[in-house]
Amino acid sequence: MDYKYFHLQCVLRVVILSLTITLLVFLLLSTQFWVTSLFVGALGIWQIVALIRYVEKTNTQLTRFLLSITYSDFSQTFTNTLKGSGFEELNAAFNEVIRQFQRVRMEKEEHARYLQTIVDHVGVALMAFNSEGQVELCNNAARRLLRISHLKHITDLDAVYADFAAKLSAASPGGTYLFKLLQDGGIIQLSVHATAFILHQQHYKLAAMYNIQHELEEKEMEAWQNLIRVLTHEIMNSITPISSLASTARILLQQDVQDEDVARGKETLSDIREAVATIEKRSQGLLIFIENYRKLTRIPTPQLTIIPVKELFERIRTLMHEQFERYSITFTMSLDPESLEITADQALIEQVLLNLCKNALEAVSGSKTPEIQLRAETDNFGRPVIQVVDNGPGIKEELVEKIFIPFFTTKPQGSGIGLSLSRQIMRLHKGTLSVTSQSERDTVFSLRF
Repeated sequence: MDYKYFHLQCVLRVVILSLTITLLVFLLLSTQFWVTSLFVGALGIWQIVALIRYVEKTNTQLTRFLLSITYSDFSQTFTNTLKGSGFEELNAAFNEVIRQFQRVRMEKEEHARYLQTIVDHVGVALMAFNSEGQVELCNNAARRLLRISHLKHITDLDAVYADFAAKLSAASPGGTYLFKLLQDGGIIQLSVHATAFILHQQHYKLAAMYNIQHELEEKEMEAWQNLIRVLTHEIMNSITPISSLASTARILLQQDVQDEDVARGKETLSDIREAVATIEKRSQGLLIFIENYRKLTRIPTPQLTIIPVKELFERIRTLMHEQFERYSITFTMSLDPESLEITADQALIEQVLLNLCKNALEAVSGSKTPEIQLRAETDNFGRPVIQVVDNGPGIKEELVEKIFIPFFTTKPQGSGIGLSLSRQIMRLHKGTLSVTSQSERDTVFSLRF
């Protein structure tokens, strides 16, 4: 039977059930129709069960709706299995709420993907981890900076950078910290700013990391260049007229030597000529000395071209061959791949490699089996790396950070500008020059492009 309204159906079902029960009582008390009584009793039980199920369908729909919201299962739909306008409105309301939840959830997912895309492509290295060290966020910039492919727990950093995880965990929110890390044989300076936040009732720390090594080196070199410009300018202004006057005085003394010999003793004139000559010589020496330091401020802008590294190595071997033969030095070259190329100024890079090879030659001069090697390969990110390796006594640990400072040298006759000049040339190529050294084993200078 099809009834329009739910309450009418309930009333009719109750009325029919009452009549069935009344008939069952009459049959049991007034007749002997046991089979009929059994049938009417079964019919009454079925009507009771049907009425209960009919009434509970509303609760079932409501329970299913609430469970859908609880478990975020918005794939559910509610159809009009029950007749009546009340049920139609209820199901329509359920479906509308589900659609609204679906829309809100889709917007949240799109917003989350949008934020994730921004975080992954932002240039600042970001890492977020909870109080237990579980890493919840590590964007592409952080993975590139730290040279890691994935990071689940902050202690995984200890496999690459000793004690770095502990230092990050100890960083107080709101503070900025400087960390020095050893990476690929070189040192990088990290500026880390820590921020705390709470998400899902858990405490998190967000670390924003910046590699300021390049900026520090730039500022350092700029400071040295400014100092050199001022010093050389002032010294040149003083030395040039002294050198010129000393030269003029020496010439006049030579021209008037006969007349002066009459008035003065030869010994006095000899002392004067020697003093003037000494002044002139030392002045010229100072001019040459200052001109060498001016080179640090006069490096030309690199003219970039594509250079096969193999040809570059062959050129270095040709230029250094005579000196290698003279000192019985074993010179080897290795390239991986053989076709490796770099984009650089050939003359400037040759100057850097020649300077490093000459330094290596001096370093191995006391070795029983002196060896120098030129190596070229690509790093984990596909960038070219050229290395100059020697088996000399190595560089003392306390000197490794100082050898690139202008004017600093450990050689009796050194000027102290070779390595500083080489690093500045690499900086103009947007690259780096670093060194690692192991005592009595080898020293490796690495050019990264």
